[in-house]
Amino acid sequence: MKISILSGGIGHPHAGWVAIDELSELLAHYFDAELLSTYPTPKPWLAKVLRQGRIRYHPIDSQGGDVLIVVGRGSPDLSLINAIADCRKKFSRIYAWVTDSYFQPGFGAETAQYDAITVTAHEDVAFVRDKFHVRVEQLYQGADCLTWVPRRECLREIDMISFGRTPPSYQKQFSGMFHVPESPYLYLHSPLGNITGPTVHLERGMLFKLLQRASISLAFHLYVEPQGDRPRSMMVTSRWLESLLSGCIVAGKRPISRMAEEMLFWPGATLELPDDPKQAGGELIDLLAASDSLRTQRRSNMRHVVLHHDWRYRIQEMCALFDLPAPALLAQDLAKLQALARSLE
Repeated sequence: MKISILSGGIGHPHAGWVAIDELSELLAHYFDAELLSTYPTPKPWLAKVLRQGRIRYHPIDSQGGDVLIVVGRGSPDLSLINAIADCRKKFSRIYAWVTDSYFQPGFGAETAQYDAITVTAHEDVAFVRDKFHVRVEQLYQGADCLTWVPRRECLREIDMISFGRTPPSYQKQFSGMFHVPESPYLYLHSPLGNITGPTVHLERGMLFKLLQRASISLAFHLYVEPQGDRPRSMMVTSRWLESLLSGCIVAGKRPISRMAEEMLFWPGATLELPDDPKQAGGELIDLLAASDSLRTQRRSNMRHVVLHHDWRYRIQEMCALFDLPAPALLAQDLAKLQALARSLE
């Protein structure tokens, strides 16, 4: 069976989507598949002014095959198939794996060309199914645990870390509390050097090493002090999984959703901070004072992510859903995950 993987992230990398790029690479690895990627072509100036026109991509030369799996960072990536001329004729089956599936306006006309689509949240199934009359399944996000699990225990010299979006009032309070010379605490935020470009994947290792040396990782759902016109969601993103996998205590505002209840189900998985940022800062200091007693919680966080949220479990589910042959190498690595989880007991 000839399988091809199509991803926009490999050709157009962004720091916020590297976890999804890793899924593309894992799929290509296990299925011994060709990994295709493209990137948007510049819009004509008039289309930019009017904010009109669909996304156009640099063309991809592909001979086709039995199965095409499109890994979509968000629903607009379903239009990636437009980069392959006569895509529907070249592939017998076309599936999509959509991560940020809550952005409903992003599901364009191309959606109807897919044989089946996976979405991240159960709540997103009905909209896509009913509007486009395609098969829709639900699959949660994952993490590449075999690659990024800590190789050794490190000193947690970074007291608190926050990467990506942090609510402005909390950011202002924590910076004022912890950046002054009198404070003994180190609060590290926005450590990534580049948001886009070829160094994004290289800096991925830096981020995980920082997380593995951090005591507390901050994470807030998108309804906390929302900014701009970005769509809102209560999904569990890679921020939670990567922090927990790294052995951090995760503090902030946990999503209120079925997804959060099902994914972050073990005791102590997250710590809810007060609505008042000043009180929240005080609770973080109290938590840091008890850091020596949190070793058990750290290992529990790591173990549960390894045992339940590796991308390889999601790939196994996808094979069952779409009647794809489960690769032998995948079974070997699933066994490695089980052994790794036992070592963290």
